[in-house]
Amino acid sequence: MNKQLRTKRRRIALAVAPLLLLLSAFYGLSYGSVSISLKEIWLILTTDIQSAQQTIIMNLRLPRVLVGLLTGACLAAAGAILQGVMRNPLADPGIIGVSAGGGLAAVMMMVLLPQLSYLLPAAAFAGAFAASIIIYLISWDKGASPVKIVLAGVAINALLGAIMNGIMVVYSDRIQAVLPWLSGGLNGRSWHHLSFMAPYALIGLALTFLAIKPANVMLLGDDSAKLLGQKVELQRLLLILLSSLLAGAAVSVAGLIGFVGLVVPHAVRLLIGEDYRYLLPVSIAGGAALVVLADTIARSWFDPIELPVGILLACIGAPFFLLLLRKRRNWR
Repeated sequence: MNKQLRTKRRRIALAVAPLLLLLSAFYGLSYGSVSISLKEIWLILTTDIQSAQQTIIMNLRLPRVLVGLLTGACLAAAGAILQGVMRNPLADPGIIGVSAGGGLAAVMMMVLLPQLSYLLPAAAFAGAFAASIIIYLISWDKGASPVKIVLAGVAINALLGAIMNGIMVVYSDRIQAVLPWLSGGLNGRSWHHLSFMAPYALIGLALTFLAIKPANVMLLGDDSAKLLGQKVELQRLLLILLSSLLAGAAVSVAGLIGFVGLVVPHAVRLLIGEDYRYLLPVSIAGGAALVVLADTIARSWFDPIELPVGILLACIGAPFFLLLLRKRRNWR
């Protein structure tokens, strides 16, 4: 891709991303069992009109859309950072074990300590953090090789998944409330859930913009980054921990939604290149828009049932993942 074309694509992407985000949010607010026009939505959001539509928007759809936006943004940002740090387009919080760590901690909290459910985001982050540290230590050999991190992550992912299934077998009488969460979904998400995850998600997303420079430098390779005076191992560890915070925030409320961190950053990278000054904000907007759009489709197009958004995204993401595997030799 020549420089002029790439610059043009970047400008278009930066202009289109906020518009796509806004359109997906309004689509999520307007579409459902009761359709509400954009004019009515605008009046509800800007005035104090009391009506059935106002109750639907303010109590049901708006908090769900906002949770979806934050979830998609966090997962896409985590995926973009991990792919850059590991120089691997197949890196993703769900694939390398970060989400599984958060998921295991969340399941343990919901099954074993339901009275402490208000600590779920903190527990999910702690689980994702612990999984990241374990993966990092296992892959350490005079430095943490990106390839070893991915391989260790896949193994840890399988192990944590087995432990999670074991807990559910032992406490089979308590897992009814956990099953929808394992599928990944936004059904029933309210202002309570939004206030639950927002502090973690917003802090993590704000910190991602501090990751732009080190992520760009690490794309040059470890040796080049060290020649530029960068503390490669420390930066890699900090970026992985930031991804853990983002993944933990998303997992704590939305459950195990996969492939967003894989599909969105890689698609954006193919369009506009690897410069994180553009890749990161466009990925964040794209991930947020994708989750809200997929959630709206999942709850509206399969009436009378509501399909968990995690299932729909897996149906989209799995073929994309297989396509990436076929084209792996072309990625650098």
